[in-house]
Amino acid sequence: MRQVYQPKPVIRLPQHGNRPTNTPMKTVDFSLAGAQLSALGSGALWWRDKDLLCVSDLHLGKSERVARRSGTTLPPYDTQDTLIRLEQDLRATNAQTVVCLGDSFDDLDALEALPEENTAWINRLQAGRRWVWIEGNHDPGPIELPGSHLAELPVPPLTFRHIAKDGKSGEISGHYHPKVRVQTRHRGISRPAFLFDVDRVIMPAYGTFTGGLRSTDKAFETLMRPEAKAIVTGQTPRIVPMNR
Repeated sequence: MRQVYQPKPVIRLPQHGNRPTNTPMKTVDFSLAGAQLSALGSGALWWRDKDLLCVSDLHLGKSERVARRSGTTLPPYDTQDTLIRLEQDLRATNAQTVVCLGDSFDDLDALEALPEENTAWINRLQAGRRWVWIEGNHDPGPIELPGSHLAELPVPPLTFRHIAKDGKSGEISGHYHPKVRVQTRHRGISRPAFLFDVDRVIMPAYGTFTGGLRSTDKAFETLMRPEAKAIVTGQTPRIVPMNR
């Protein structure tokens, strides 16, 4: 019987240059195609050997888009909350490359409606880093912002793209916003999660107010192997069954 790799949560002191911070960063470490990766509780993926942080489906400006299209008003703090968490992850990892894995904005009008202070905030986060915007289905990449704008990014042995391609291996993708249902002491709850097997990782949505697709959905049947697992996001990320 083939053994299934069971990564375990670890607690690391993230490095800023050669100086450790005082805040531990809880991660689940695992490997894909020989690359050693760390799933952060925020929903970001950290590739330490490449100094690379990957986030997917930021959907910045979602509250503005919802109000514009439907008239429904949401608390207009989703972009701020997402950028706060992204800044925290960048401080914790000191990543020198950032890959935004598509659907960075809820649509192109949401980008144009972004307040100047938020645009300046993004520019500050980009300063001194290689920043890659991958094209999504909601936006073709925010070309008005600095950085590289690509359909996909190969960083051997991995490839970063927005939507998973059946039959590929060594792939990091997003798009589906996967969630899994976990049972707490008192009730069951649904949480954003990474899905992973020996071929690919499907990232959770990083943005605030983003919905999700249950791991039991048929969309994952051909993409994920039977032994695939999930990593639940949150203060302490952990491995759970994918719940097919």
